[in-house]
Amino acid sequence: MTTAASKLDITHAYRHLYRGLLRAVQYSAPARYVVRDQLRAAFRERDAALDREGVKRTVWFLEAAAKERGLEHKILKNLIRVRYRPETRQLQQDAMQHYDMTVAMLNKSMGLCLR
Repeated sequence: MTTAASKLDITHAYRHLYRGLLRAVQYSAPARYVVRDQLRAAFRERDAALDREGVKRTVWFLEAAAKERGLEHKILKNLIRVRYRPETRQLQQDAMQHYDMTVAMLNKSMGLCLR
């Protein structure tokens, strides 16, 4: 994360996102481990920068996903489903590239930080 963000800001962002993710997946066993691993990987990247506005919007997105089984819940469910089976990722590299581009465009258009 950046030097502009303090360690406390980074910790708070991580905890808010993790809590929101756990609520959104309703603490289900396979999904909570997938989101934990994804979140850890995102916060351990060396050149990553803390986007406070992106974190805030992502927490709102996760709250909406936890509240009802609408579009946000379905998007999150599909994101988790794709990351749950890494062996299929090796078999379908072209499809994953398209998938990653779609998620990147969704993040850009809505100002989110989904992975």
